Amino acid sequence: MTEEVATLAGGCFWCVEAVFDDVIGVSAVESGYIGGDTVNPTYQQVCNGDTGHAEAIRIHYDPDAIGYDDLLDIFFHVHDPTQLNRQGNDIGTQYRSAIFPHSPEQEAAARAAIARAQADWSDPIVTTVEPIATWYPAEDYHQEYFVREGSKNPYCMAVVAPKLRKFRKSYAERLKNADMTA
Repeated sequence: MTEEVATLAGGCFWCVEAVFDDVIGVSAVESGYIGGDTVNPTYQQVCNGDTGHAEAIRIHYDPDAIGYDDLLDIFFHVHDPTQLNRQGNDIGTQYRSAIFPHSPEQEAAARAAIARAQADWSDPIVTTVEPIATWYPAEDYHQEYFVREGSKNPYCMAVVAPKLRKFRKSYAERLKNADMTA
């Protein structure tokens, strides 16, 4: 199996990590920070907006099972790409909508996906395509956060759970476990 990597920022990484964990062809999703100036930033530094980093996810996937274009289409479906430097109540550049391509082919696909997604939104899409930069994994307690804490965390219940329901309803054929649509 050939494995490729996609790096996406769509607001709080807990939200988008939970979605992509469910996708057929995705072998791993890691939450982290990218696109800033501080070396080895902490969650607190990133949350304060002091580093220039975005909360992001790094997706490891099998391109024979799911294509990069499909990952991008899901990405645009599960967050609001028209909100500049925010997702809902999460405000700041750390919550920006951004794609960090790993190759010229991914960059071309990202720009095409933005154009494709614009047809679904009345407001302009503000998602940026940014150069790949140093990736910093988030602290261990952020990894698989929704799986571990989702049913106990009010933020997860109010924000992440509805995104998962929306995704699972719209992409039932892409789910690793068909029982997740219930």
